[in-house]
Amino acid sequence: MSTTQELKFIKTGKAYEVKPHPQSNRLYHIEIDKEAVAKFLAAVEEKNIIVQSLEYTPYQRHIVASLLQDFVGEDLGETLRAIVHDRESGGFTLGLEGVTEDTDEFVIFGTAISHLVGIPNFDAMSGKYYARFTVKDTDNSDSYLRQAYRLFTLHTDGTFVDEPTDWLLMMKMVEENAVGGESRLLHLDDWKELDKFANNPLGQHKFTYIAPPSKNVTQTVDRATFFNVNDKPCICFIDQFVYPETIEQAKYLEDLSASLESDESVIELELPVGDLVVLNNLFWMHGRAAFEKDPKLNRELMRQRGRFVQ
Repeated sequence: MSTTQELKFIKTGKAYEVKPHPQSNRLYHIEIDKEAVAKFLAAVEEKNIIVQSLEYTPYQRHIVASLLQDFVGEDLGETLRAIVHDRESGGFTLGLEGVTEDTDEFVIFGTAISHLVGIPNFDAMSGKYYARFTVKDTDNSDSYLRQAYRLFTLHTDGTFVDEPTDWLLMMKMVEENAVGGESRLLHLDDWKELDKFANNPLGQHKFTYIAPPSKNVTQTVDRATFFNVNDKPCICFIDQFVYPETIEQAKYLEDLSASLESDESVIELELPVGDLVVLNNLFWMHGRAAFEKDPKLNRELMRQRGRFVQ
């Protein structure tokens, strides 16, 4: 990225500041005024909006987004959407600035952010518009999502559902006795071997994706790995749920995953408790580094993912 691109969204708003991210010249970090966060949470409490309100009454999710803009700035949503749509960036981090440690308030704040970006999809794994999941020392699940001590390989979300998954929000809710486990991120345009795999005929082949039982999704979806949006390559891939039909296809997928994992542009993102990251899911890959062994390991994340509103 050039310096001009890097500074495209740098600004100071009513009660927030957009800064370059310290770990990436692609991402931005948005710092919100602590007083504005406190006023937002107080207004939510005054209106008696709790997490159950957001789960049962969908319009309340937009109400908390509106309340956040009231205190942080009416242009906040416009700024967030511009960053996530921007091919040169497509991502940002921000948080509650230590104003609260209440995880229900984390959900409310994260919901406000997600509804300024777009509309979350129904998450079949949780049966809600968001999912909270923990990573602990032991695990008996049927995917790598909760397995702490192995690499969770780079992938995009929404591979096994027949709906747009344009963006992804991940928020750190709890972290105890955790060493390692960083979010690993790769922007597609920084991947050295993008052209090699995108231009391979198998890049356009529609592979079958089938979710494991824990995802609560029974449909089968056929998807090409690479596709173009605004004449730029985008990707849809996860190694766990794709079912090739030939040895040639399997080797292509294995080589693709290995190339992503070894690319020197992969970022290991540091995300404090109470902070979230939002990424454009069409051209950002994400995964997780392995944790160091600890019987008392406890991390909880919240996930929301969804579509842009035209």
